[in-house]
Amino acid sequence: MHAAFFLLLGASVARFLLRHPGEPRTPWVLALSIALALLYVLGPVVGATTAAPVDRGTTRTGPGTGTATAARPPGRGRRATGPTLRRRAWLGLVVATWVVLVVLAPSFAWCAVPLFFTALRTLPPRAAIVLVALLTVFVVAAQVRLSTAFDPNLFLAPPAVAALATAVFVHMERQTQAQRALIDDLIRTRRELAATERREGTLAERQRLSMEIHDTLAQHLSSQQMLLQAADRTWESDPGTARAHVRTATGIAARGLAEARRLVHDLAPAELANGAGLADALRALDAGPDITVRFHLEGTAAPLPDRAESALLRIAQGALSNIREHSGARTAALTLSFLGDQVVLDIADDGDGFTQPRSAGPDRGHGLPAIRARVRQLGGTLTIESTPGEGTVLSASIPLEPTG
Repeated sequence: MHAAFFLLLGASVARFLLRHPGEPRTPWVLALSIALALLYVLGPVVGATTAAPVDRGTTRTGPGTGTATAARPPGRGRRATGPTLRRRAWLGLVVATWVVLVVLAPSFAWCAVPLFFTALRTLPPRAAIVLVALLTVFVVAAQVRLSTAFDPNLFLAPPAVAALATAVFVHMERQTQAQRALIDDLIRTRRELAATERREGTLAERQRLSMEIHDTLAQHLSSQQMLLQAADRTWESDPGTARAHVRTATGIAARGLAEARRLVHDLAPAELANGAGLADALRALDAGPDITVRFHLEGTAAPLPDRAESALLRIAQGALSNIREHSGARTAALTLSFLGDQVVLDIADDGDGFTQPRSAGPDRGHGLPAIRARVRQLGGTLTIESTPGEGTVLSASIPLEPTG
């Protein structure tokens, strides 16, 4: 619009000088042309080309309301601000200079087209339309003065151009408001999504910590409780056995302390610290004094991601805890199998077995759900086979990333 204005202004000056050389009004026309150009240049200084928010209305968005744009006439509920008054004063000077220039030289009439857009951007809608209509009347009058014969286009062309300019501007404004509302919605949605992701991450971390505590500290404390209770029962009748139970409980307490410290520092299993492998950590597991645990390795052991090693170790610990507390088994077997594209951990016992997972009290029921969650997080599968009186076999299969 700026380029079009100065192009039309320059063309009008050239046309006037070519058709009216040496006339007495020429200095006035040139002076007014320069003044109009300078006033137009001052527009950005006073913010004349920036729409006033107080005049355009407000855009409301919210859940269940969609997007609504409400036009608020100036002066209704709020007064025009200082910048708005300066913009209107500047526009008045530009229009007044242009009117005087058109009266002296009708050739400058078509400079009104860029002024249409300036008025629409500066004034409230109704006032802008009134001003555009007045400018159109001056354009028609100027064209009639220049015409030597009746021409219907002189009366139809300027209103058509003014209507087209107004329609284009209104459409652009609506598009801009819709785009602004869409951007606001996207920003709000992105913030809500980020907040949701943070909440989900917090919940996932809490679940992971809960499983870590269940599979380590809770198991150690449960074993210590069982051993100390056994020591208490045999303290008078069999002091040697009682002391052995206490020593075993002390060793379990030491491992639990190391596990707690590791949990505080980096949540990595203490059994895997100091370069110990998964096979060694599984071989060192026990399920209490009354259950014999055997370990078997099949295939060639391959390096596993830390996350997979930690999860498989926790799965084994959780399964052994369930065997000790619920199965009545005397023997448990751990089998770690490396099958190329996956690693499989099988935990079998010769206990009572079951047909459905047993209901647990308020302090239990975390074992199998935690195991399922760990396997699911690694993209693996968990199968449980159990028959009453014949024991249970739990199998966790974890896929491995290809190394080639």
